[in-house]
Amino acid sequence: MHQRLSPKRHGFVYRIFMFLLDLDELEAVRGAVPFFGVNEPNVFSLDDRDYFQFHSRGIRANLETFLESQGFRERPARVELLTLPRLFGYTFNPVSVFFCYDSAGRPLVSVIQVGNTFGELKPYLVPVADGGGFHARLPKDYYVSPFSDLDLEFDFRFGVPGAKLRVAIDEYRGGERVLVSSLAGERLEMTAANALWMALKYPFVTLKVIFLIHWEALRLWAKRIPYRLKETDPAAQRGAFRSV
Repeated sequence: MHQRLSPKRHGFVYRIFMFLLDLDELEAVRGAVPFFGVNEPNVFSLDDRDYFQFHSRGIRANLETFLESQGFRERPARVELLTLPRLFGYTFNPVSVFFCYDSAGRPLVSVIQVGNTFGELKPYLVPVADGGGFHARLPKDYYVSPFSDLDLEFDFRFGVPGAKLRVAIDEYRGGERVLVSSLAGERLEMTAANALWMALKYPFVTLKVIFLIHWEALRLWAKRIPYRLKETDPAAQRGAFRSV
């Protein structure tokens, strides 16, 4: 769900599915779901190239390097990744979330990766909130949409994955909230039957996401909402990675 509040109201709601994967259990999932692959072609696949990279040692190693770069020294005992998989080799991931836990299974920290249509990825460190879950308000410094300024703040709020999960990502200009967005859903067991059902229920979901992004951009342009080209102020974008 997206609801733009300023300078003009504009909203939409669409249905998708995502995978929630334990990064230490990928080979087990691969064995249980024959049409799921890891760094290889398949109906569904998880590919290292689709996540921010410091080196070639895999998703978990890159995550740990990012945590260290942010001054977070404790190594997660377990990591879950909420993401859109590649579907028949194609992917576009507006947002992926890493949930990190300590050896006792307690939430440790999270990292949320935001993607744009230029093949760029930006990770944001989101700590555990005092009241539970995760929360941070951080400078955006990243070109996501031509209709959204780079000098805003992202406000990330979400809980630990359970039977249900809601991830909220709002945008603020100072004290004014200018955009509300959320991802909400119910959890299904990762089985071959359920994965196949999702593929049939939401066919070509990654193509659907990229098509709808451009469709909504056209609707915003038709409403004469001001826009900014990416090359207008390249110095305003900081900390982004380019997908390989």
